[in-house]
Amino acid sequence: MKAFQWALGAAVALGLGTSASLAADTTLRISLQLPLTSHLGQNLVLFKEEVEKTSNGAIVVEIYDSAQLYKDKQVPSAVGSGSIEMGVASLTQYVGDIPAVDIFYQPFLFDTEEKVRAAVAKGSPVRGPIDEAIKDTGSTVLWWQAYGGAVMLSNGGPIKTPADMQGKKVRVFGKTLGDFTQATGGAPTLISGSEQYLAYQRGTVDVGMTGVSGVKSRKLWEVMDTITVTNHADIEFIVVVNTDFWNGLPEDHRALIEAAAMKAEADVRNKMSEIEAAAYDAAKENGMTIYTPNAEEIAQWKAASQPVYDTFSEKAGALGAQVLEAARKL
Repeated sequence: MKAFQWALGAAVALGLGTSASLAADTTLRISLQLPLTSHLGQNLVLFKEEVEKTSNGAIVVEIYDSAQLYKDKQVPSAVGSGSIEMGVASLTQYVGDIPAVDIFYQPFLFDTEEKVRAAVAKGSPVRGPIDEAIKDTGSTVLWWQAYGGAVMLSNGGPIKTPADMQGKKVRVFGKTLGDFTQATGGAPTLISGSEQYLAYQRGTVDVGMTGVSGVKSRKLWEVMDTITVTNHADIEFIVVVNTDFWNGLPEDHRALIEAAAMKAEADVRNKMSEIEAAAYDAAKENGMTIYTPNAEEIAQWKAASQPVYDTFSEKAGALGAQVLEAARKL
């Protein structure tokens, strides 16, 4: 009985109560692979509160976190087909349909916060064409969620240079990161975010790639002891809505949802450096060693990863060339 009461309380807290949904004109279900306590989860809570407040309860937002409904790789098709109204997916999950999205995983291309902000600004020469291309999958982008730079996780010492990657099995979460791993001497294994803890715990892989905020939200210090701060890629998540569903909403509903989305996007972007700093502090407090490669070591990474750019240019077509040129001008 207590378990039922707890579950019911949790459902109501997330806006999952049936009475609220029945009273609403519109219900937005959102799938998220991360825990609600993660910064992406809290960003969805901000969006939910804003939408429900400004709509006076006419719109209810239901958040299904921790991959309850769909894993990261399943979100694009689930939203595009209309199986669910909205979802959060890492941008690279669209690489099969739109190879150009992996512009953000070109090694060390976006190596400053200023470059990242310029690239991800709504309507920018980098983001704008990508948002348009995603419409062809049946989804419309509502906002982008910052996840920070990619780091490497390991046990027993840092991954200072490509020499330390030789013969290592590496968890990656996208094809281009797999290319980067192969170019630098490792063997990539594609593992979803929700499954990486077990992969490290079981020794399925030797090295992991993730954002440092994920180390905190998933308590990865329990299974890995070292972070190497390479920041070799910029990790972006996007919140998408099924296009047919979106177009069928009343204009005033779309307007207030868009306003809430823009508020959520600005909030998570502005907090990203603070979020990463807190995650590094938590990792150190829980016994992890933090290593930052020096300029000479970064130069070795860059030299070894040039084949990744060649592969991107071959596969990403005209759109890839367009966004790469725009990114290099930032």
